[in-house]
Amino acid sequence: MKSITVHDLHDQHDVPLVDVREPDEYAAGHVPGAINLPMSTIRDRMEDLPEGPFNVICQVGGRSARVTKSLEQQGYDVTNVEGGTGEWIARGFDVER
Repeated sequence: MKSITVHDLHDQHDVPLVDVREPDEYAAGHVPGAINLPMSTIRDRMEDLPEGPFNVICQVGGRSARVTKSLEQQGYDVTNVEGGTGEWIARGFDVER
């Protein structure tokens, strides 16, 4: 499984980001530009996944790792964000609400 740090994510500007947290978590604060596709609904929303490579994030990295592994097995070019949104916020990066 491919993974990047929040620092790597902060330096990227052209790779879509999927936030797999639940809607209330996402609404409380997310990485700017992230689209919300909760892990609990992703199977029913596969058509909403970005085309081409994309990154997956959650709160600390567990849910996104599970989603990343599953999507990789289905042929998607996907990368997990280690540390998740919690680490993003802890590093002082901008957050959208």
